Amino acid sequence: MNLLEIKDLKVHFPIKGGFFNTVKDYVKAVDGLSIDIPQGTAYGLVGESGSGKTTTGKAIMGLNHITGGDITYDSQLLTGKGKTIDVREDIQMIFQDPYSSLNARKRVFDIIAEPIRNYHKRTKKELLDEVLGLLGRVGLPPGSLYKYPHEFSGGQRQRIGVARAIALNPKLIIADEPVSALDVSVQAQVLNFMQEIQQEMQLTMMFIAHDLGVVRHMCQYIGIMYQGRLVEEGTTEDIFRNPQHIYTKRLIAAIPDTDVDQVERNLALRNAIKAEYDESFSDNLDEEGRAFPLQSISETHKVALPGKG
Repeated sequence: MNLLEIKDLKVHFPIKGGFFNTVKDYVKAVDGLSIDIPQGTAYGLVGESGSGKTTTGKAIMGLNHITGGDITYDSQLLTGKGKTIDVREDIQMIFQDPYSSLNARKRVFDIIAEPIRNYHKRTKKELLDEVLGLLGRVGLPPGSLYKYPHEFSGGQRQRIGVARAIALNPKLIIADEPVSALDVSVQAQVLNFMQEIQQEMQLTMMFIAHDLGVVRHMCQYIGIMYQGRLVEEGTTEDIFRNPQHIYTKRLIAAIPDTDVDQVERNLALRNAIKAEYDESFSDNLDEEGRAFPLQSISETHKVALPGKG
């Protein structure tokens, strides 16, 4: 069963100008995006800056005006005149910058307790016990309770952000580049504990990233996004074992080497892919420079190539 379904989503931002400040054109940040995320799974939405992935996440949260299409959560429409429910408890977001996303003037207790106070009645002791339990769940000691965000490292601040995000026991988490602002040395630690929480709570997650290597061990499904559209989608195994689109191949080739013995071979592979990319990428785009519609090449694998299907 799909917990989240996105159908033909469009998010266009107007470009205004002239004496009367009229609309001259539109930036098509998201332009016909369709994604299904099964309940309890993690879906990685990957693309370079400007591809529309963060805009997609904000649209799901209701933070961006939607130009067209539908977003359905748990079989209930979230968009347009047919919007039926308030899902602010069920859908939460983890932001990219673990410092600016936390209120620097508030102590950790108040940061984590705020959403609980807003939605549930708790005695002081119940609230304290609940916040302490959340701190323990994300691996922070009780002594963190009355400190301020600036007293923690980047990785610890992101753990605070996760604790706040799961405080209401949500069903869906939108994680927007949650480790990109962290040192490489702590990225793996944060990813591991996020994966543990996702599996422990049976959360459904959209994990937004620009690095395919980051989502490889987090997600069961991956969508590759380019200029507002998907160019390829499939299981993690599909994407890494049988990449079809040249853009996907380029992202895979850009994953940093971890095996010194493979560096030279991978460099030759990258050079070959770059030459192929420069020569043929435009052939895989329509007249507007955007990806063709996705076509199935297997039961779980779709790709946007002309003539596929």
